[in-house]
Amino acid sequence: MIPRTPKSPAAFAAPRASTRSAVAVALSLLAGACQSSSTSTSPPAEKAAAAPTAAASASAAAPTAQYKVGMILVGPYNDKGWNQAHYDGIRSVLAKMPDVGFEYVDKVNPADRPNVKGSQVADDLISRGARLVVYNSDDYKDDALETARKHPQVTVLHVSGDYAWKDGKNHKPQPNLGNIMGRIETAKHISGCAAALGTETGKIGYLGPLVNDETRRLVTAAYLGARYCWEKYQKKKPEELTFKVTWIGFWFNIPGVTLDPTKVADDFYSSGFDVLLTGLDTPEAALQAKKASGAGKKVKYVHYDHKAGCDLAPDICLGVAYYNWAPLYRDTIEKARAGRYASEFVWEGPDFRDLNGDASVVGFLPGNALGERKAQLGAFVLTLANGLDLWKGPLTFQDGSDFLKDGETATPQQIWYLPQLVRGITGPSK
Repeated sequence: MIPRTPKSPAAFAAPRASTRSAVAVALSLLAGACQSSSTSTSPPAEKAAAAPTAAASASAAAPTAQYKVGMILVGPYNDKGWNQAHYDGIRSVLAKMPDVGFEYVDKVNPADRPNVKGSQVADDLISRGARLVVYNSDDYKDDALETARKHPQVTVLHVSGDYAWKDGKNHKPQPNLGNIMGRIETAKHISGCAAALGTETGKIGYLGPLVNDETRRLVTAAYLGARYCWEKYQKKKPEELTFKVTWIGFWFNIPGVTLDPTKVADDFYSSGFDVLLTGLDTPEAALQAKKASGAGKKVKYVHYDHKAGCDLAPDICLGVAYYNWAPLYRDTIEKARAGRYASEFVWEGPDFRDLNGDASVVGFLPGNALGERKAQLGAFVLTLANGLDLWKGPLTFQDGSDFLKDGETATPQQIWYLPQLVRGITGPSK
């Protein structure tokens, strides 16, 4: 929460004619450095997807490893989104720890593995030697607690949950259970700003997953960034901005259960929404934007989760808000294997000294579609780095009740447990 002295946001500067090549080279080098720090050799896709046991879908552990990490992923390890960000992040850490073994099981969800609980997968990983088990989805909160209680000698790390938060609403003391999460709300502010700078119609869509506290706060964070930049840089009134969310019902498409995100994205693009942000684990917003653009529509998108998101359609990408899980995984693994891990809740924000550097858990890479407005987005990032707080009143919930009174600043708990979307957003809060 404490603003840090930022580096000059050179990655957001609009290139001048005389320096365009130099800036382009610098941006290329930056993107390459970020990608090389978080990728590793992936196992064959068929191996990862073949069977519901850890043995069948796990990457091979080093036979002489003295310490072993097991990871349970809610979706495919190579989904170009949430799950791949976790997989890439932990593999980049373990590449520098040759004495640590690693196994993972992906697609642990009701559609891909009916009647298979996360805790059952954890039992299997632990029976195969895992001493640290990572659950990567909010949906696993009870599985994580069950595993921690059943295996007190194993460190259990749950991403996005709050059972370890002593000041949270759901604290459940368990010495070997911890939570980590990136404070992506800041990058969602930047995403919203990029959308507001990129729209020509004033109609911004948001492709939402399921509805819970986390997704409500991320949609609201994006809206607050969009509203600020709509007024500040576009010089328009808030009421002239349309910001709509459609929820599909889960983190990714489950045929017959969720709305089809491909169709939802198409509906946005065909009804006058020219910018689409996404909160899904998967890249439908980008893929359908690419198709719509190829058909002659002037559309753009903002990606989420994985830093390579703009690679899907570079010319129409406004940017990507992403997680760099490596610092948090490195810290946890080092503590756990040294026997020093204690239950903790970590909600880590961006390092504004180098927003897209290796140490920043949260980042935002600007896209080509920003064009000359990249400098305005950079100015916004600098303003955030210097202390701008968009979680400040007056803010009203959709039902008309006060969220924050004039001049009041939200507490971490008010943000984390956001019960409704704020007024100005179209779409249900539940």
